[in-house]
Amino acid sequence: MTARVVAAVLVVLLGVLHAQLWFGRGSIPEVQRLRERLAAQRLANEEARAANARLAAEVQDLREGLEIVEEIARSELGMVKPNEILVQFGP
Repeated sequence: MTARVVAAVLVVLLGVLHAQLWFGRGSIPEVQRLRERLAAQRLANEEARAANARLAAEVQDLREGLEIVEEIARSELGMVKPNEILVQFGP
């Protein structure tokens, strides 16, 4: 009789453990979902690092030389040097 009770308890515990493995916290599907989120976050972090590096290089260029400042003034603000003629062609 006690052997059957022990066996039944072990089967129930095995069932609970198996259910936890598939449906509970730390389950296989949840771990897979978290791995996918981690991979997406790592990709986003890498893109942010690249954008930061580009911005840092642009800031460094702005601090060191006036050529980039002149280029930005010409392209974005439409500025010209004194005694310079700007010619634009339409589409």
